[in-house]
Amino acid sequence: MARAPDVPYRTTGSTLLHPLSELLGIPLDQVNFVACQLFALLAAFWFRLYLSPSQASSAVRHAFATIFGVYFAIFCFGWYSVHIFILVMMCYGIMNMASISNVHRYSFVVAMGYLTLCHVSRIYIFHYGILTTDFSGPLMIITQKITSLAFQVHDGIGRKAEELTAGQSQLAVKTKPSLLEYLSYQLNFMSIIAGPYSNYKDYIAFIEGRHVQMKLVEVPWKQRGHDRLPNPSPMGAVLHKLCITLASLVLFLTFTKRFPVTYIIENQFINKASFLTRLGFLYVVMQASKPKYYFAWTLADVINNAAGYGFSGVDEQGNFHWDLLSNLNIRNIETATSFKIYIDNWNIQTTAWLKRVCYDRAPRYPTALTFLLSALWHGVYPGYYFTFITGIFMTLAARAVRSNCRQYFISSKALKNSYDIVTWMVTQLSVSYTVAPFVLLAVEPSIKLYKSLYFHMHILCILVLLLLPVKSQKHNRQRLAQDKCNSNTNKKQK
Repeated sequence: MARAPDVPYRTTGSTLLHPLSELLGIPLDQVNFVACQLFALLAAFWFRLYLSPSQASSAVRHAFATIFGVYFAIFCFGWYSVHIFILVMMCYGIMNMASISNVHRYSFVVAMGYLTLCHVSRIYIFHYGILTTDFSGPLMIITQKITSLAFQVHDGIGRKAEELTAGQSQLAVKTKPSLLEYLSYQLNFMSIIAGPYSNYKDYIAFIEGRHVQMKLVEVPWKQRGHDRLPNPSPMGAVLHKLCITLASLVLFLTFTKRFPVTYIIENQFINKASFLTRLGFLYVVMQASKPKYYFAWTLADVINNAAGYGFSGVDEQGNFHWDLLSNLNIRNIETATSFKIYIDNWNIQTTAWLKRVCYDRAPRYPTALTFLLSALWHGVYPGYYFTFITGIFMTLAARAVRSNCRQYFISSKALKNSYDIVTWMVTQLSVSYTVAPFVLLAVEPSIKLYKSLYFHMHILCILVLLLLPVKSQKHNRQRLAQDKCNSNTNKKQK
């Protein structure tokens, strides 16, 4: 049952904007969310211009970011924001009291355990609501920050350098953060409402004014005729992403409203539409569900960029990039020709977190464990588990097809183009099929949808895994390296 905007016990944040909520016909929690993000955008501009590292100390910047973040959390979520503060303080205590050999384990168990308890209580005990903008979102982002920082502290202090991978060594934290640094990293106003997750070392470098220079030191500027490192402005990236945000909002208010997800499980539609029509409409409905994510994630990225955070480097043409914290790459998503490419460009920062705390560290079955952790992190709705368990089979089947078949279609441009077209269609349809339960949430509609589609993707995945040999990723990397070596040899001979 859809909730009314004026239900008091579900509108937990400030009621200051209640008249605006009634005027627009939009739930108050969503109005508060957008208002806080817009105010955060203004605060970010002010932060970059008047509290820059050259004008204010790191302590002042940390304090400002923390105080405003706490205020935004209370404004949006009211007393529910206490859960955020409790988790942060508990894990700061673990950071300082637990042995360095166990700090990552304790932090992970406590953070994920507390998040899961909140997911269970808000849904099944207090019936907080289904499609609401609530405190669980910030709690999920903070769980990412808590666990990743704990692992990075463990890597930096509790492990030898030769035991770390290149990525772990780069992100390892060799000194435990102070209370102010910890609170600022977890609760800063730029990411408290909608993220994104970012690495502790990048955030501290930003606060201390080393962020841009840290990303430029590897570029040989003197060889390009530059005597000193530049100071790139984020305004180009900010304006570009604001345009994407506005376009996403327009699409949400028009396209999304016209294609509700519930239509694909209505009996009338299922009984009258053909299989191909149902499959095609599933793709359209899943496309219609994306603009709200494009809007929220791009706006969050804009806020960080406006504050001067998010610089990722410069390309070979000398163009500056501000996508360090970007959560999606829309072009790569919509043109993805493999399940992996799609996943790698959707919710990018969460994918990076899963890789760093689970996939790279799992002794066995890293793909399955990573998908299961992702499902648990998202919540306890059955639809999440339908999606991520299906995603395990999709990933393994797509990997098997690619490793066994792709080499036969890259010998000519025509074959390669045909292969890309087919794999694009299959990827987009398979993703729509996989994520539909994520949107439907409950068991009954998810089963009803899959039953109407004859569970065809599940069956195809099982057949692929039974018929095609699954080559290890190590084997695939060796084959790719050999192909590259052969290609370079042929170029030299020519």
